[in-house]
Amino acid sequence: MQLVVPHEISAPVSMRLRYEPSDPYVVRAAFTAVDSDETVEWIIGRDLLIDGLEGPVGEGDISIWPADGPDRSDSYILLNPPAGTALLKARTHEIKTFLQGTEDLVPRGAEPGHIDLDTSLAHFLAEG
Repeated sequence: MQLVVPHEISAPVSMRLRYEPSDPYVVRAAFTAVDSDETVEWIIGRDLLIDGLEGPVGEGDISIWPADGPDRSDSYILLNPPAGTALLKARTHEIKTFLQGTEDLVPRGAEPGHIDLDTSLAHFLAEG
């Protein structure tokens, strides 16, 4: 993956994706610059990530879209928190391979059957 920087050379960034069937609607993405020990973690909606590989989606903090061109071998992820913006370019097939693994665990549309409502409710009430 590359961090796209205007008017400069792109900087390499490592992206580690994680999926937990107990939290089936999201993918956790950890980004680390190659020359850094600091990792930034984002929570991205799984459907947003799936749909963004096919066409532009998202607004606000996260937007995803495929690169122009006939093969669409790259996709862009725009992270736009209040503190700044990062535009990342990733290989589409690597993300698709990961997402296929998530769908093998929890098929798209079957997410409600994987949520433990009792545990979630207890968690929210304990913080309340």
